[in-house]
Amino acid sequence: MPCSILVVDDEKAQRDILQTILSREGYRTVSVASGQDALEQFSNDEFDLILTDLKMKGMSGMELLEKVLEQNPQQCVILMTAHGTIDSAVEATRKGAFNYLEKPLDREHLLFTLQRACEHIALLRENTLLHRKLEETATIPSIIGDHPKVREVFRVISKIAPTSSTVLVYGESGTGKELVARAIHDRSPRSAKPFFAINCAAIPEALIESELFGHEKGSFTGASSREIGLFEAAEGGTVFLDEIGEMNVSLQAKLLRAIQEKEIRRVGGKVNIPVDVRIIAATNKDLEVEIKKGQFREDLFYRLNVIRITLPPLRERGSDIATLADFFVRKYAAAAGTQIQGITKPALKLLLNYSWPGNVRQLESLIERGVLMAEGNMITPEDLPIEIHEGVSGSGRLPFDFPADGISFEDLERELIVKAMERAEWTISKAAPLLRMSYKTLQYRIEKFGIEKP
Repeated sequence: MPCSILVVDDEKAQRDILQTILSREGYRTVSVASGQDALEQFSNDEFDLILTDLKMKGMSGMELLEKVLEQNPQQCVILMTAHGTIDSAVEATRKGAFNYLEKPLDREHLLFTLQRACEHIALLRENTLLHRKLEETATIPSIIGDHPKVREVFRVISKIAPTSSTVLVYGESGTGKELVARAIHDRSPRSAKPFFAINCAAIPEALIESELFGHEKGSFTGASSREIGLFEAAEGGTVFLDEIGEMNVSLQAKLLRAIQEKEIRRVGGKVNIPVDVRIIAATNKDLEVEIKKGQFREDLFYRLNVIRITLPPLRERGSDIATLADFFVRKYAAAAGTQIQGITKPALKLLLNYSWPGNVRQLESLIERGVLMAEGNMITPEDLPIEIHEGVSGSGRLPFDFPADGISFEDLERELIVKAMERAEWTISKAAPLLRMSYKTLQYRIEKFGIEKP
């Protein structure tokens, strides 16, 4: 649902144009001609967003910003400014404004900025709600489980959340690394400030620097206006860098500087901009191995690895599968409006015996499917996909009989590892799931047996 917007401008023509554009896009808008009128309107009604001119007769946009934030520190404010007052607008973002727009306004840029602001507002509300829930319980609602390894994750989060230390989260895909990052942010003094997440592997290499640090107008083809990056947008809050192991080495150097010096420089810019953000990074790679390969900077690793949290894969916390499955059943049954009440014992047995290469994310997807496919009020084995059945039918069965004179277990283990590595083209990260091992366990056994690529 679009945000509600209070438009503040002492020029009637500008107010009318903005109200027409925004109303057509579905925004609920109210416009006023002065900062004083805006304060009165603000005290009588709730607005998601205030869009105000910077230079106005009487109370300026800067003064309005300060008075509004005194009443509600989380209020989202965007300033409109002429070219000659851009420095003042930049200063306003330091004082708490979400962003600023340069006049004359570009319609598409205006709507894009408002969309980002509304997403930011929705995230703040979600974080506030979760923060309240977290204060009511010693566990973390978004992370479900009672396995000792999961309880250790809870303990570490509770200890380090109040600090501003950088955190490095290790875990396979689907184990909940972003949930951990959000839980840390929500329990921290920064919880009222923004939380922004970026997947370093999902954004083209040419664009990720601009996404993180922003860019100046004309700095590259398509840069039609100045844009702030996530580091500036998250001022006072948290930036979550997922799949940090995929970041190229040259950008790693700039990230290191941002962490060490607490300042960034926009692409094409000449001025260093101070920033105050907490960095939480995550990876499914062994960064110490990547350092040896020259793919990751050692100095950045030590900056990130102040606090380390390792999330166990689902196959290592089998005692939590039933609890997770029950939670997802209730979640998706409510969403679909069905009467599904749970999972039958035979179906649960299938889940308990499966290896879960996709971890909790795969289990959630599978339960959602089961809720939609179930004919009765329980999920049965027939409602589960074929890979779950195959995962069990093949477990515990050997494709050969023991020879009369026995067999060397170490020779068998070595041969299995070699076969898996050959199948995975001698890539440990690909071979480990074939053997249902963690990356580090397989790496240790390869070194133990002295296995080398031919």
